Amino acid sequence: MERIVVYHNPACSKSRGTVDILRQRGAAFDIVEYLKAPLDAAGLADVLGKLDCLPGDLVRQDAHFRELGLAASDYQSANAVAQLLAEHPRLMQRPIVVRGERAVVARPPEKVEELL
Repeated sequence: MERIVVYHNPACSKSRGTVDILRQRGAAFDIVEYLKAPLDAAGLADVLGKLDCLPGDLVRQDAHFRELGLAASDYQSANAVAQLLAEHPRLMQRPIVVRGERAVVARPPEKVEELL
């Protein structure tokens, strides 16, 4: 069975909920606190290739995004998103759960069930 990797932010309730579901299901998984150990652009590009969503969907367009003066239209390609998130990991949607060649943004946390 392929090991699961959770790109996790312990301050995020959705991220904590996803980890709880994995524990309840007895899944073997590794946690990567991506704010402490951010992915580089190549790692982000790999994750983007496994997600079933548009690259721009991985970017949180929150207050921090606006404080940086960013425009969503500039972050639609996988390359642009990977570069942005490598520089500003706080803007990454979370949690991201990867299993083999598939990944999901577990929002809501129950979305992780798609990988189990």
